[in-house]
Amino acid sequence: MVSGTEQSYVDLDDPGRIEFDYVQRMADVLDLHLSRPRDDEEARRVVHVGGAGLSLPRFVASRHTRTPQVVLEPDTVLTGFVREHLPLPPRSGIKVRDVAGRPGLEAMRDDFADVVVLDAFDGAQVPPDLTTAECVATVRRVLTSDGLFLLNLTDTAPFAYVRRVVATLGRSFSHVGLSAEPATLKGRRFGNVLAVASGEALPVEEMTRVAARSMFPYRVMGPADVRRTFHGGAVLTDADPQHSPAPPGGPGVFR
Repeated sequence: MVSGTEQSYVDLDDPGRIEFDYVQRMADVLDLHLSRPRDDEEARRVVHVGGAGLSLPRFVASRHTRTPQVVLEPDTVLTGFVREHLPLPPRSGIKVRDVAGRPGLEAMRDDFADVVVLDAFDGAQVPPDLTTAECVATVRRVLTSDGLFLLNLTDTAPFAYVRRVVATLGRSFSHVGLSAEPATLKGRRFGNVLAVASGEALPVEEMTRVAARSMFPYRVMGPADVRRTFHGGAVLTDADPQHSPAPPGGPGVFR
């Protein structure tokens, strides 16, 4: 827990055990992408913006052992707590850098990563500097041509914030998908919305099949559906940024 909001669940004996539904959705997308055959033998590098308990990096390390991972986490106190109480397994391939997401990404070379995962929160809100057009352009530069940008967002109907993020992602990526619990998409509750962006076509059919088999089934929206349903948002910029909305009633269990 951080500031009254659940942040991570870690099972040291079973890193494949995912308790939070939004983490499971991210894990599903990562698993599909990292399992795809490719022509070269190079390992696929994953960058995580936001560390917390390192649940998702542990999952990736357990299933894709040759995948090097870099975690950008500026909270050194939190990282120290995790290292002491939730130690990483030997030779995990996970490196934690004590730097904030934006400068950490800006320092990376072109085509550095196959996946960038944004799961960073300031309390219960996504920091505004991580979803602007300038930051998204940096992520696009850091990614390979077929790389994925995964974002954990939070919002509720009418999804003014998500609409703005979708418009912003569209400036740098030609394909943007979303997934969430049906209750969240229907406006019945505040919750997590996972965005997936890429310069190449997304595996929407595969994602939909995996979503249907999940313990807590969720809805996957492909790019055409996203354009039709979540249009009209103004692009976020460094001159006009926005926090994600705070959960109703203050910090709590929503993730």
